[in-house]
Amino acid sequence: MRPDWDTYFMDIARAVASRSTCDRATVGAVLVRDKRILTTGFNGSPSGQEHCDDVGHLLVNGHCVRTIHAELNAIIQAALHGISLRGATCYVTHFPCHGCAKALANSGLARLVYGEPYRIDANALDVLTSANVEIAQWEPEPAPVAAGER
Repeated sequence: MRPDWDTYFMDIARAVASRSTCDRATVGAVLVRDKRILTTGFNGSPSGQEHCDDVGHLLVNGHCVRTIHAELNAIIQAALHGISLRGATCYVTHFPCHGCAKALANSGLARLVYGEPYRIDANALDVLTSANVEIAQWEPEPAPVAAGER
């Protein structure tokens, strides 16, 4: 059976997350409009700079500041390639932090689909809802039941 669109794009976000270079959280984001992928992003260091996986984490107040978050990397890719995100959907493996929520809201995002409710921040939630971004937590489709297991 073919997956629904949310499952399809969340599966891609999870594959994108496998490229993350900060093992504190492997996060992937896929920005989509009209069932077409616009950009992707994973959490990792800026281009050409050392990665946490290679040199360790740069922690400030318990947060790794060496990396750029997946959602922001996806937005940056859109900016680099002149792609408008107005009306897009962001599929992301983990609920966005406050900073990423602000960037997503400002990009014209219409919908956010997230996997893990990792540290849902009330301020991030407020930013997204105030910007009229539809928010949905992705629920995996139930596995098909084999004929002999019914």
